[in-house]
Amino acid sequence: MSRVYLSAIKTILPIDIVQFLCNQSPIKTKTAEATRGIMDVLDAIKARKSIRAFTDQPVPRETVARILEISQRAPSGTNIQPWHVYVCSGAVKQAITDDVLEMVKSGAGKPYEHYDYYPPTWKDVHRDRRRGVGWGLYGLLGIEKGDRESSARQGARNFLFFDAPVGLFITIDSYLTRGSWADAGMYAQTIMLAAKGFGLDTCPQAAWIPFQEPIFHHLGIPEDQDLVTGMSLGYANPDAIENTLVSDREDVSNVAHYRGFE
Repeated sequence: MSRVYLSAIKTILPIDIVQFLCNQSPIKTKTAEATRGIMDVLDAIKARKSIRAFTDQPVPRETVARILEISQRAPSGTNIQPWHVYVCSGAVKQAITDDVLEMVKSGAGKPYEHYDYYPPTWKDVHRDRRRGVGWGLYGLLGIEKGDRESSARQGARNFLFFDAPVGLFITIDSYLTRGSWADAGMYAQTIMLAAKGFGLDTCPQAAWIPFQEPIFHHLGIPEDQDLVTGMSLGYANPDAIENTLVSDREDVSNVAHYRGFE
């Protein structure tokens, strides 16, 4: 790459992108970070899955900060970047867990009006996919159909962050509408892929939505924000049978619709 060309692009690109380009050649396309073991993005997409059992190995704050710095490049409509992210660990995370589990026990949870994550009725195809992953998980755990006690116990593990050392909560400003919720989803996906690149795993969790009051209280989230999702972050427990679950994906031929190609 010529010095003249690099001089020109330095005026329009962030320095880290320029440094990346400087290190490239027509043959060698991996960054220095990639050669040190950071996962390729295509591999990260294929390898990412929801993890429901983590080890207690701590995740340094510096690693989380790097993941979030990278994730700030997530796309959003007209670059409004509508998201906020609140990160918890240690005593704060435990306080959220304790209060939410108490709400679960007393039946005090309630959805809020901005969050219609699931429809009131399902089309068969979506219902069947949902049931498929649920019974796939329960089958691995030996939970039989109709065993409400075991099902509830497994569901409550959401509020232990599946034993992960770090919890994240993504919000947007309450006045924003549907497009910004989609943007927040892309932001969450970017976090999950960036985390995978650093050898970490995640589980996005809508299960927190009915229990937002303790979350807002302990994290100091302003009342004019809406909770989009929670997320567990940590190192996957390689010995946990639930982590062997790989959910099915529809054949791409039933999803992708091509028009106008010769």
